[in-house]
Amino acid sequence: MGIHVIKMPDIGEGIAEVEVVVWHVKPGDVVVEDQILADVMTDKATIEIPSSVAGTVLALGGKAGELMAVGAELIRIEIEGKGNAAPNAPAAVAAVAQSAPIAAAVPEAPPKVATKAAATIEVAAPAKVSKATTVAPMSAARQAGEKPIASPALRRRAWDLGVELQFVHGTGAAGRIVQQDLDDYVARGTQQAVGSQAGNRYRQRHEEEAVPVIGLRRKIAQKMQESKRRIPHFTYVEEIDMTELEALRTNLNTKWAKERGRLTVLPFLMRAMVLALRDFPQINARFDDDAGIVTRYGAVHIGVATQTENGLIVPVVRHAEALDLWGSAAEVTRQADGARSGKASREDLSGSTITLTSLGTLGGIVSTPVINHPEVAIVGVNRMVLRPMIRGGAVVARQMMNLSSSFDHRVVDGMHAAEFIQAIRGYLECPATLFTE
Repeated sequence: MGIHVIKMPDIGEGIAEVEVVVWHVKPGDVVVEDQILADVMTDKATIEIPSSVAGTVLALGGKAGELMAVGAELIRIEIEGKGNAAPNAPAAVAAVAQSAPIAAAVPEAPPKVATKAAATIEVAAPAKVSKATTVAPMSAARQAGEKPIASPALRRRAWDLGVELQFVHGTGAAGRIVQQDLDDYVARGTQQAVGSQAGNRYRQRHEEEAVPVIGLRRKIAQKMQESKRRIPHFTYVEEIDMTELEALRTNLNTKWAKERGRLTVLPFLMRAMVLALRDFPQINARFDDDAGIVTRYGAVHIGVATQTENGLIVPVVRHAEALDLWGSAAEVTRQADGARSGKASREDLSGSTITLTSLGTLGGIVSTPVINHPEVAIVGVNRMVLRPMIRGGAVVARQMMNLSSSFDHRVVDGMHAAEFIQAIRGYLECPATLFTE
């Protein structure tokens, strides 16, 4: 028998270190060749590290959340025949194997995918307060601070049922919670809770959960902090009468939805941005403040901020200037689906020249979006509401929506930012102008 050491590979792009996001194996596991050992995260994406040999895992080179240098020892595997390393593991690696309980080596992230988004970050979600009192915690199924392993679909079902997965015992591989485990827990909890609902409704709660900021969530935190630290933001808010555009959108969907797909507000807004940017090239730009160079782009690559179960991801709709409404809608859908399923590539997540963000029906009245560094502007969509407005001396009901947009004040003057948003407003309030050159 021999020992084979797999080192952290050189992923390229000048990357010197990566973060271990999740282990898919633990000491004692038998692995086969090409089996995925761990997911590691660069500044761009999450990469799977496969095994080059078959054997038994002896020790892991680091815990989830730790940074590892390229070339550092990732894992030791006992194999048949001669290995490539001495039989005694280094102290650091042995310490990880001994100090970390088996469950700690279990993945804390959702099921792996080939390439995940890097503009967002995986983080253990804080414990949710139970929505129902019919299910009471029975016993801690795992150690404090240890995140239960479950699929996104099961987590959503547990949330709907008001169940905290921290208390559900998992019978699947590596302690993973499966649907039957949840069903059994709900059945037992319901029986226990009969006759005691009134007593539990107002009980004090003292649970605490330490949530490590690792993986994608760490990348998001770093990105937001860097953006706010480096960019002097200023936000401009304008209300827009969307009544005519909504009438047009409804008409187009009635006529063409089956053949071409349904249109949301976003494709119209993207088209308005493309047209407005022709007169404001300084806004369709990226600022390298280290080199002191602003690069203005003819192509409009719009980043569309997308919320996923793991966090915020910004896939890019490239060459929006060359897309019609349905082309923009199809590309937004494709990119959003890729981001939410974790299948977005590095190319899908980089190269945007301006970003569009929307919280849909949760958009509120006003927001202060954070610029996607090194861009210089972000356009934010707030909730559309029916409000009374005065037109021609009469009070009428109109569909109104605010745009809350932030700009880099080092590059974009306040007057130009206001003129840019007013140009977008003009296109949206008179939607026929979106189709005239």
